[in-house]
Amino acid sequence: MEQEKMQEALTDCEVLVMKVIWSDNTAMSIQEITAKINQRYQKDWKVQTVSTFLSRAVKKGYLEMKRSGRTFYYYPQVTQEEYGTREIVKCVDTWGGGKLGNLIASFAEAKSLTQNEKEQIRRLLDGMD
Repeated sequence: MEQEKMQEALTDCEVLVMKVIWSDNTAMSIQEITAKINQRYQKDWKVQTVSTFLSRAVKKGYLEMKRSGRTFYYYPQVTQEEYGTREIVKCVDTWGGGKLGNLIASFAEAKSLTQNEKEQIRRLLDGMD
C-alpha cells in the first residue's frame, strides 16, 4: 500500500464511488459508475456529480484514469482490503489511543452489546492466538 499517495481520506461519497469500482473488478466508465451508484445506493446523482468524486479520488491516488477513444475508464490503485485496513488502523489510533482494547471497550459501551455479540468478539480474539 502506497501510504504517501493516500494521506488524504476519502469522503463518504467518494467511498461509495470506490465501492462500486471495487465490486466490479473491471475498468469502468463514468456512465457505468453513475448508473450503478444510483441503482445500488438509491441515489439520483448526475454524471457531473460522479465526475467530481472521481477526479478527487484520482487526485488523492485511489484511482487511475485512462482514456480509450472518447471515453475515460477508471481503475482502482488501492484494493478495498488495503483501504479497509488503513481505515481500521486509523480508527484504532484516533478513537482507541492506538490500542484495540480501548476501541473495543468504547464500542461495547456505546452500543450496549448483547451477550451473543460479546461471545462472538471473545471467540474472534481467542482465534487470533
